Parts: sequence; structure tokens; C-alpha cells
Amino acid sequence: MAGDPVDVLVGDYLAEVTLAALAARHRQDPGKGYVDYFLDQLRPHLATLKRRGVKVVANAGGFNPAALAGELRGMAAADGVPLRVAHVEGDNVLARLDELAADGHPLTHLDTGAPLAEWGHRPLAANAYLGGWGIATALAEGADVVVCGRVTDASLTVGPAAWWHGWRRDDWDALAGALLAGHIIECGAHATGGNFSGFTRIPDMLVPGFPIAEVAADGTAVITKHGPDGGAVTVDTVTAQLLYEIQGPVYLNSDVTLHLDEVELTEEGPDRVRMSGATGSPPPPTTKVAMFGQLGYQTVHTVYVTAPDVPAKVALLRAQIGRDLPDGVELEFTPIGTAAPDPASQWEATVGLRVMATAGDREALDAFGLATRLGSLYLQSIPGFFLDGAVPPRATARPVIGYWPGLLPQSALAHRVVLDDRAFDVPAPPDTALTGQPAHPEPEPVPTGGATRTAPLGDVAYARSGDKGGNSNVGIWAPDPRAWEWLRATLSTAELRRLMPELAGLDVVRHELPKLRAVHFVLRGLLGTGGSSNTRVDQIGKAVGEYLRSKPLPVPVELLD
Repeated sequence: MAGDPVDVLVGDYLAEVTLAALAARHRQDPGKGYVDYFLDQLRPHLATLKRRGVKVVANAGGFNPAALAGELRGMAAADGVPLRVAHVEGDNVLARLDELAADGHPLTHLDTGAPLAEWGHRPLAANAYLGGWGIATALAEGADVVVCGRVTDASLTVGPAAWWHGWRRDDWDALAGALLAGHIIECGAHATGGNFSGFTRIPDMLVPGFPIAEVAADGTAVITKHGPDGGAVTVDTVTAQLLYEIQGPVYLNSDVTLHLDEVELTEEGPDRVRMSGATGSPPPPTTKVAMFGQLGYQTVHTVYVTAPDVPAKVALLRAQIGRDLPDGVELEFTPIGTAAPDPASQWEATVGLRVMATAGDREALDAFGLATRLGSLYLQSIPGFFLDGAVPPRATARPVIGYWPGLLPQSALAHRVVLDDRAFDVPAPPDTALTGQPAHPEPEPVPTGGATRTAPLGDVAYARSGDKGGNSNVGIWAPDPRAWEWLRATLSTAELRRLMPELAGLDVVRHELPKLRAVHFVLRGLLGTGGSSNTRVDQIGKAVGEYLRSKPLPVPVELLD
């Protein structure tokens, strides 16, 4: 608000892992269940928002958008600001699960196709991903602030763009362009240098600014930022976010299916990147329902092992900690890092060992007593063993929240907008179509000949990775056009498996996006059943891309020089 004028402020608060944590808080206090600090962020600016006519659209409503909207109305009234606050509802289908099952909706798993009845856990939360037409309706009826629960992330942009330009529900290409713009700005500074492989080439990364999408009437958009803010908007920072958390060239959404194959990014000037070529088609007949249920309990600690003989020391710790393991308790050991061959400090000779214990019920985990076992090893285990004295061992187990992404026909939802004392029903999409991902052939082997030098992949490529349920995605692209053909031919599925041995036994899907000079992979099951319950240290796959960039392989000298 302190920079160049904008028409709509959007706020995306509901990552899948965040939603899982919010679900637990909602169970403790059903009257809340929304993102409290949204109120703290907004309240000092209510009068300015009204005076400037800036709209606010956010999904901070979480599990209780009506309550958050009520709080905002009370604040505005107390401050004497005549703001009209609407909320969007209908995403929460937890109370309808039995009814939906009786009506023949099995809520099959998005990846496996298994029905919800086979999960074996009663959902604690079930929220469908709504589209943006409820938001557009609220704005058209005069709302100043629109509070949503679980809408798709990009719907926060699609809805305002559709309202502003007066689009029809079948303006597929325009809607697809807005969906792409929403996808780029939904993660804030991700598009201005945050989490960007080329961060060392951005001069001011201390506080990268938020991105701005200038969406035209035909759906094309320019991504920019406030001039004085840190960070940068370049073709590569936008590419990074474009490749984030996609499932391939076909991007499914509740309002439109976006086809990324022909998307082109063009630098128009400093901090201005134009996105064009996005095409759209009807959305799928189903939408995703994010369901969470408690799977059990876990406790985790990190201990430290000092070189030499790290593998033997870890082996003894495994045996000692796992001795007399009670039924129902499982242990997982993850060494983190390696000791330097010639350590310049004690810490370069140190390896962290993450120890996680899980069980279906708290009693079994408490009886096992991981913290007590670790503390007992000081005088009877390996040399060089210690815990961080500033972090006392935590004996209390915490719940493990599982994730089930189910599919539900959009026609089964009761999508509705509430403004003042009126309610507006939002009909399901009139036209739908099932669009699958294209099948791309594996590349021909890299031609032999020419001088090469072993170097990290990151010397010639950038990468961005993320999570979608139990899957991790990773997009790798060549910032230098000369490197594209080599990168495309090199990064076959077989080569990716060689670079990432942990993919053994997992399904890997590969696609190419030539206009972005990118190879994209979906690593199915790398994150278990979802970020909220898997036991990886990199819980939601954010570091997979940088891990790949660290891998050495033969690179043509001409690309390195």
C-alpha cells in the first residue's frame, strides 16, 4: 500500500501443511479456525483501504470464514470505517461426508484412485477447493473485503480479474491467463527472488518485495513489483515460480484448465516480465477435497556424532536406541551431512543424526521414552556423542496428521457468498472436460564428442521444487538458451534416477516445456502420503531442486565457459 497504486490486495494463507496445523487448532476452538494475524495485519489500514478503494481478497478464513468476516465487520464498525465484508462458504464438507458417500461419491484418492472408505481414518477436516466466481460475485455486489476459506490459491487472482474485466465463465483463454498470473504471485516473494537458485545474481535480497500482476482484458499479464522494493522480477524468477508445484503442462483448476505448453516470458524492462501464450479449456468436473485425519503420534530429536568412524557410530546408536523396541513403535534414523575430510573446526567434523519415533497411540510412544533413552547414552555409547544443550529433549509426543486428497464433483458443492444479510449461490461450472497430461517421449542419448568437464548441474541450470500431497515436483531449466538442448537430452528419467538414488521404487513422470527451456518431473510418493505426515527432514520437498543442482556430471566446456 505504500508503493505504486494497486486495485486488489490478495493474501494466500493456506498451504496444505498450514491447513493441517489450522485443523488441529480448529478442533480445540471451533469458534476460531481462521488465521488470527490477518486481523492484526489489516486493522491499521482499514480507513486507508476504504479511502483508496482498494479491495482485499484473502483465504485467511480457513475453517471459519464467517467468524473472521464477523470480526472484521466489528473492527470496521468500531473504527468508524464503512467497509462491506463478504465471506465465501461451501468449501467445508466435513459434516456432509456421510451424505456424500450415500449419494455415491467415494472421494477417491487423487493419485491412487482408492475410495476414502479404505483410508481407515476418520477425517478431522474436509475442505473442497472452490474456484474464483464466488469472489467475483462478492466484488460485483460491492464487497470491499472478501474472506474465503479453501479456494484454489490462484482463485484469489482469477476472481478479481473476472470481476474487473467482466469475463464470461467460458472466456477460457482469458481465465487461463489470470490463473497463470495468480499462480505466479500466490507465493509472494517467490516471484521476486525468494527461494531462487540465482539469488547471488540479485543485488538486493535483504527484503524482496511482493510481486504485482497487471492483468489485461485478454488475460495476458505483466509481473512487476514496487520500484523501491528489494529483489527483482526477471524471466528466471518468474520461470521459477511458474514451475513450482505444477503436475505437468496441464494445470487443472476449478474454473479453467490452463495449458502451459505455449506460455512465453518476455522481459519488457527492469522488473517487468510479460506472460503470453496461455490457453485455456473447460475445467475438470471434479475438484480436490483436502482431508486430514490423525494417524498417530511422533517424537523427534537430533543428536550429534563426531568423526571419525561416523558410519560405525551411527550403527551402534541405532542398535542401542532400538533395543527392546515395543510393539507398534517404529524408528527412523537420518544422518544429516558428512564430516569434512580435513575439518577446520569441530563443527566440520560433526554430523547430525535425526531420530524419529512414531506409534499409532500415545501410550506406546510414552512407554518407549525416546528422550530418556537418548539421555541414558551419554556414558555408555559412542565417543563424541552429544545433544544440543540449548535444546532440552522434548518428551511430549505430538500428533501426526495424515492427508487424503479426494475427488468430488463440483456439482455436489454448495458454493455460496454471504454479504450483509444476503446470500448468493454460485453455480458449478456449466462446461467441464477431463484433460490428462500429455505423454512426452524420453530424449535421445546425449551425443558423444566435444570436450566436457565434470561440474555441478547448478553451474548451467536453475531449479525449483515443491509439494502436492505425497508428490514432489521439480522443474530444471536453462537460463542460457545455448544449454537447452544439452539439458533436455541429459535429463532423462534414467539420469534423474541415477542422480537421486532415493527414487528407487517410485514412479517418475517427465515432461518438457521447450518455450521455458525446462524439463519437469513429478516424483510420486517421495513425500509419503503428504507433507503433514511424512518423516523426511525436508518435509515438503523444498530443497529437492537445489539437491539436484549440487550433483556433478559431465558438462560441455563451451557451456561452462
